Amino acid sequence: MNRVVVLLAAAAIAVAAGRPAEAQDPPPPIGPFVVDLHGVVPRFGNDPTLAESRGLTEADLPGSGIGISAGAHAYFLKYRSITIGAGGGLTIGRSPMPILSGQPDPSSGLRAVTETLTSFLSELSLNFGDGNGWSYLSGGIGTSTWSIVPEGAQPLLVDDERRKTINYGGGARWFAKKHLAFSLDVRFYEIAAGTAQVALPASPRTRLLVIGAGISLR
Repeated sequence: MNRVVVLLAAAAIAVAAGRPAEAQDPPPPIGPFVVDLHGVVPRFGNDPTLAESRGLTEADLPGSGIGISAGAHAYFLKYRSITIGAGGGLTIGRSPMPILSGQPDPSSGLRAVTETLTSFLSELSLNFGDGNGWSYLSGGIGTSTWSIVPEGAQPLLVDDERRKTINYGGGARWFAKKHLAFSLDVRFYEIAAGTAQVALPASPRTRLLVIGAGISLR
């Protein structure tokens, strides 16, 4: 985690250092398109109901993870100070809980569990600023798979189930160069409840926070 923070900070400094002096010309408009490449931190948490849906305990859940996201956005309409855009992307986050020496400690009862989220999401965005840098609010809909699997076990049906996901959040992009920006995104995923398994409760509806940072290209 610390290594990721250091790398993101270094990227921001490098991009900012390379920004040329701006002329007094009018700033360029937002868009016409942007591609985002981010490292992400999904805050999986330790919901006891979620653990029960997999036959696990709250302590078995590994917690916050790390991953990547990639997205593309196009900007097609400006109304006064607001530019409207649309796009979508893929997010993959993973959080393993390794047990020291590779084996569970019988005295603790803990199990080595890997938690993985894969989301395909669309977004409609309201953007504020100009082509040198802008902030945005966005939201949309898509699907997610959320697997929580102990080491050596087979995934349950709910681990492979595609679940409706609503996303909403915001962020910003700062273009230090004509085609390169440093960008941040903070987003909530509202993931629908999963199907109940035999002898296990249904996986609950969950609000998941995903924080991302990286670069944007246009």
